[in-house]
Amino acid sequence: MIVKTSSGRVSGIRVENVHAFLGVPFAAPPFGEHRFRPPAPPEPWEGVRPAVVHGPAAPQRPAQDIGLFAPDVFRYGADCLNLDVHTPDPGAAGLPVMVWFHGGAFSVGANSAAWQRGHRFARDGVVCVAVNYRLGFEGFLALDDVPANLGVLDWLAALRWVRANIAAFGGNPADVTIAGQSAGGAAVATLMTMPDAAGLFRRAIVMSGSATLVTSLAEARAQAKELAAVLGVRPVREDFAALPPERLLAEQPPPTTGQLGSLGESVAIKPVVDGQVVPGVPLEAIAAGIGGHLRLLAGNTSQEADVFVRRMVEGIDQGTAREAAEALGFSSDPEPPPAELVARAVTHRLFIRETRLLLRARSAAIAPTYAYEFRWESPLESPAGGGRVGAVHNLDLPFVFDVLDAPGVARTAGHHAPQALAHEMHGAWVRFVRDGDPGWPAGVKRILR
Repeated sequence: MIVKTSSGRVSGIRVENVHAFLGVPFAAPPFGEHRFRPPAPPEPWEGVRPAVVHGPAAPQRPAQDIGLFAPDVFRYGADCLNLDVHTPDPGAAGLPVMVWFHGGAFSVGANSAAWQRGHRFARDGVVCVAVNYRLGFEGFLALDDVPANLGVLDWLAALRWVRANIAAFGGNPADVTIAGQSAGGAAVATLMTMPDAAGLFRRAIVMSGSATLVTSLAEARAQAKELAAVLGVRPVREDFAALPPERLLAEQPPPTTGQLGSLGESVAIKPVVDGQVVPGVPLEAIAAGIGGHLRLLAGNTSQEADVFVRRMVEGIDQGTAREAAEALGFSSDPEPPPAELVARAVTHRLFIRETRLLLRARSAAIAPTYAYEFRWESPLESPAGGGRVGAVHNLDLPFVFDVLDAPGVARTAGHHAPQALAHEMHGAWVRFVRDGDPGWPAGVKRILR
């Protein structure tokens, strides 16, 4: 099957009786003359471009395989502003569209992640578009003479590409839902409040995300100046564009810092409130009614960080654990063992609280807001330590995408993860994308287990 896009024709492949077009460029490679600049249109091509393998991811440090999740290894390269499209039928018309933004603390990840592939959304009538965007310093460094939110501008460029091209793949450009998990969920919450994104989508899904995961322009400029001093260059495009990506990656902080006081402290690289592209803190804008016309589905897992925190604080005594929990604004009666108490407090602070803040900010929204919590607990012991895996961060992804047969699911969830729950969750997400209603009342949290 060949599809004509605004830049040229692409040929795809069949995946489980749906059509996949992989690695389709929505912008020019952000290197060379385009490095540290807003995304530019892709160069048109002659003939038919094969779109049969995943495109390169944005430059990033390789993630450590800790024995949980999918054993993804992302190939990165210059032509990283690409997207994957899974469609039931390019010859169809008016199909609902879901645009997916991957997570990874704005530092790692790719649209090719095994637990986030859209072929089974396409099987069920949804055109699924998964986006790669600039990460780390390449996407969010605030140099003195460069826009501060290049990665955010990539999100906008991808959505504009969808508006211009998705009809050729069978989708309805006026019926787009944006969705994301973790940092991708924060991206969605941010897009909901951005004037430049108005009209590019009509629904939103925020999974384990946040509406506060931004930094100020002053803080971002200071970070860039500190980095420039370490590298011995000026904080301007000319100097940074002359550095190889690997040099910047060598100085880039890890995706999460280990600071547990707030999500903002925990994630070192994030979008910048610049007063233009990102006008303000998304949570404040949502509370003021911005984006209130958009239907929203939002939630989290019940034990997002528990297993990781238990590993970090193993051996902590009860008094110290109680002090740590109180500092995080958390208490429990009865009080669990020390490491468990801190783990619950951190999950509450970094994830559950963030979801509640978002839902509370939506209390006066015109459009309905649907809430959920994923509570199915994996019975496996974590090979990285920390005890039972439980309802850990990311575990809801293979249920939502209905890919319990994907690599890494069995070693995280076991060989008997409930397919019935995958049917329930995937079906709810499909209904929300298609109809704006996941199948339960607005304002009532659905427990999924």
